[in-house]
Amino acid sequence: MTKTYLFLLLFITSSSLINAQDRAFKLYNAKGKEAKYDKIIEQLSETDILFIGEYHNNPISHWLELEITKSISSKKQVVLGAEMFERDNQQQLNAYLHDSIDYKTLDSTARLWQNYKTDYAPLVDFAKQEKIPFIATNIPRRYAKQVYKGGFEILDSLTLEEKKYIAPLPIPYDSTLKCYADMLNMMPTSHGGNNLPKAQAIKDATMAYSILENYKEGTTFIHYNGAYHSNYHQGICWYIKQTNPSLKTMTIATVSQADINKLEKDNHQLADYIIVVDEDMTTTY
Repeated sequence: MTKTYLFLLLFITSSSLINAQDRAFKLYNAKGKEAKYDKIIEQLSETDILFIGEYHNNPISHWLELEITKSISSKKQVVLGAEMFERDNQQQLNAYLHDSIDYKTLDSTARLWQNYKTDYAPLVDFAKQEKIPFIATNIPRRYAKQVYKGGFEILDSLTLEEKKYIAPLPIPYDSTLKCYADMLNMMPTSHGGNNLPKAQAIKDATMAYSILENYKEGTTFIHYNGAYHSNYHQGICWYIKQTNPSLKTMTIATVSQADINKLEKDNHQLADYIIVVDEDMTTTY
């Protein structure tokens, strides 16, 4: 058992979620007011699409993803989806969910993330147990890499079969959105230049397209993604609104602070709810 999960086992079995919230993390609303878990779940259960923005290597993010999913699914029907699965691996994912293949086969045939077994398998296995659809929403990384090298134009050269795995062309794109403008400003031109945020945008557009393809009225679609993909209701959220502005979306973001007892001003309005994790928290990789 890894050091991280030994810690979590001891942590979770020795204290309730409420007590844990006082020690390792706290929950805040967008204005920086501390929020209670049960009240948060009440609101999240009323939304059409929920984006849980995680830190990929943060155990509190992953633990709360599962807890939130269980809480909402106990109240209404849900559909799950994740950035961590690419659209051309949906067949393998479905086969695993329906017991047609085992974990070993899934691992060898799908492009699972390095931390799948510790961080995402619990979500997938919960979906399997409860017979909940789990959608592979992300663009195959090879196509995002092509956009990084050659811009959106490179996508025109894909075959009709390949285009099934990306959002319909042409891709709407607003370079002034904070999520893309900040990315461009943070990176030197040697790191992809104007194409770097476009590679991010094709991921966001494709994930939004996948969510809308699989959203069912009366359910909550819960999507797991890196926080940057949904912070400030941009990224994936922006693409959802371009297609179907009537859908209600809510977001959760994860941040790390030295002091979890007050939400730093820079983190206000980051999401509808913010998980503040102690910066000393161990990581999963």
